[in-house]
Amino acid sequence: MATEIERKFLVTGDFRPFAASKHHIVQGYISAQSGRTVRIRLYDNKAFLTIKGPSFDGGLSRNEYEYAVPMADAPGLLALCEGGIIDKTRWLVNVEGHTFEVDEFHGDNEGLEVAEIELGKADEDFPRPEWLGTEVTGQRRYYNSQLREHPYCQWTDATRKDDAI
Repeated sequence: MATEIERKFLVTGDFRPFAASKHHIVQGYISAQSGRTVRIRLYDNKAFLTIKGPSFDGGLSRNEYEYAVPMADAPGLLALCEGGIIDKTRWLVNVEGHTFEVDEFHGDNEGLEVAEIELGKADEDFPRPEWLGTEVTGQRRYYNSQLREHPYCQWTDATRKDDAI
């Protein structure tokens, strides 16, 4: 069993000059119920099926299983997905031995940029570059499975302002 430990932050500055690479991601959810999700993700020219369990530790950790699937199967799996597809560019930014995955969302989530860092343990120290903003770990509305149902373009200015504090 693989346990994912990650923290999530809003992005408030320009991280692009520090990025080592970027990748195009399109993903949909075959099932997105409270406590578990099953998604299909196209990552550049590869496809993966991912199953995630419920969050624990205040949204910091959860069990995750990921399996490669043939690219030829990806369109059929995307057709099985519940409404709403996530389209984003993922930038990989290395900072002092840690890698931040910065997602720049497109489509209905345009304007939203979120950085995630995977950790080896929940209390691991990590660098905080100047472009890293407010922590939103455990806030469900920032989960990709939620963004497909309640996209960023539908959020109010007051909602966005609450997170900037």
